[in-house]
Amino acid sequence: MDRVARLASQKAVVIFSKSTCCMCHAIKRLFYDQGVSPAIHELDEDPRGKEMERALIRLGCNPAVPAVFIGGKFVGSANAVMTLQLNGSLKKMLKDAGALWL
Repeated sequence: MDRVARLASQKAVVIFSKSTCCMCHAIKRLFYDQGVSPAIHELDEDPRGKEMERALIRLGCNPAVPAVFIGGKFVGSANAVMTLQLNGSLKKMLKDAGALWL
């Protein structure tokens, strides 16, 4: 849990992902298309990935990936991020976290 919290606070946007997950790919693409450069942690490529996956589930992320943190705070997975995008509040969150300048 400590490792997840530490990694989640190292950059304005952090995404815990799996390289084979199509929803993870869609969420990463959403951020890239907005000009955000998130830190990506691929759990299936990390030796401690299973441990981090269990920590994400304990945080309430089900399924465990994609798990998105903005400004060090857990935002949610794909459904939560897409809801924020559709209602227009994602951009403000990104600006407040310093991930977007304009």
